[in-house]
Amino acid sequence: MNLHVPGHRQGRGLPAELLSLGGQALFELDLTEIPGLDDLHNPRGAIASAQALAARAYGAARSFFLVNGTTVGIHALLTAVGGRGKVVVSRNAHRSALSGLVLSGADPVYVMPEKINEFGIASGISPEKIRRALEVNPGVEAVLTVRPDYYGVADDLAGQVRVSHFMDKPLLVDEAHGAHLRFHPDLPEDAMAAGADACVQSTHKLGGSLTQSSLLHLGAGHLLAAEAVAGALDLLQTTSPSYLLMASLDLARRQLALSGEGLLERTVSLANKTRECLARIGGLKVLTEDYLEGDGLGLDPTKLVVSVSGLGLTGYQVGSLLFRRYNIYIEMADTTNIVAFLSIGTTPEDCDALVNALGDIASRDKQTSSIRYPEVPARIVKRMKPRDAWFAPARRVSLADARGRVCAETVAVYPPGIPVVCPGEEIIPEVHDCLEIISNMGLPCQGVSDHTLRSIKVVME
Repeated sequence: MNLHVPGHRQGRGLPAELLSLGGQALFELDLTEIPGLDDLHNPRGAIASAQALAARAYGAARSFFLVNGTTVGIHALLTAVGGRGKVVVSRNAHRSALSGLVLSGADPVYVMPEKINEFGIASGISPEKIRRALEVNPGVEAVLTVRPDYYGVADDLAGQVRVSHFMDKPLLVDEAHGAHLRFHPDLPEDAMAAGADACVQSTHKLGGSLTQSSLLHLGAGHLLAAEAVAGALDLLQTTSPSYLLMASLDLARRQLALSGEGLLERTVSLANKTRECLARIGGLKVLTEDYLEGDGLGLDPTKLVVSVSGLGLTGYQVGSLLFRRYNIYIEMADTTNIVAFLSIGTTPEDCDALVNALGDIASRDKQTSSIRYPEVPARIVKRMKPRDAWFAPARRVSLADARGRVCAETVAVYPPGIPVVCPGEEIIPEVHDCLEIISNMGLPCQGVSDHTLRSIKVVME
């Protein structure tokens, strides 16, 4: 049983037109740019019409199909606005933002999110922090934020837009987890409705399209040149786009536009009932809006975030028990929490199975824990731009010898994929301590050449 992306849940939430295809019919959609099928890099026919319909559905001035995932959309936006200038970036950005900084040469000005201490997760960036970052960095070209984040927390995007626009800077949103927001009144406001200049959505996560298909939307403002974004996408996207992925984007858009509110009403109701059941299990703590402090914060209820620290277990341990003992696959786990995604393909039986399994774990496996969890440091010492550090001469040293050196690669526990240290940053004592704990716990990392983290690449000085 699956409570993770893609949101169509192995076909249960797919648009009917796509689901009806099988066998040879499905493969007949795997085509190329022949007459009548248009060209993703110069759309004038069917693709142009489908992208226009997506823009209308999402309230955008212009929309683009992405067949390299949301990652390529983030890369394109940073390439279009960053150049080699500065970009304000939320530190809880996905590692795709970091790779976009390397590719574009942009210089990040990181802002640290607030925390929800009970769950050890971020609660977003306040508009005031963005204002201060813009004031002390007059050369900033744009602001890139994450909303909602992997845990469903949606910060004050409208406030961020006001602050950024007051300083004449475009606000870009990694809205990978928000393709569904626009289609139900009980969900947080989506990026286009809040006035963002651009957003990128993983339509496959919770919108019903196939994995690797995403959408990039541009707002109606004047602070971001549409042709610069289109040019960056032309540079970065494959010249052999999958028509199967593009067809799934078009059909998912149609399903959401015509039936999204009804489908999501069922999903939201199911999520709320499941959250109430989980909250009654001793040792579990379930994330609700009651834990959000600050103005303008919201929560996507379709993401179930459950702290299991009261059981004396890590989220990794509980996630492992769920799939090994109960055949339940969740979206992600971290040291403190498990996260299950509910979508238009989720059934009441799926949720009942999760509640029963967690209740069983709480009664059978609770223990006293003395585990020291890694905590991503709040302090950053940046000594080089990410691109400069990435291409600088580097060598691998033992983790023990890396303290005080300049990192030449990214270390991000995945999921959620938020960097602990990035290229160009000094491995200060608190970062080094965090890396040691990650290595000792054997947590899954991306961006590193040594996945055991016993060694790490540093810039040769």
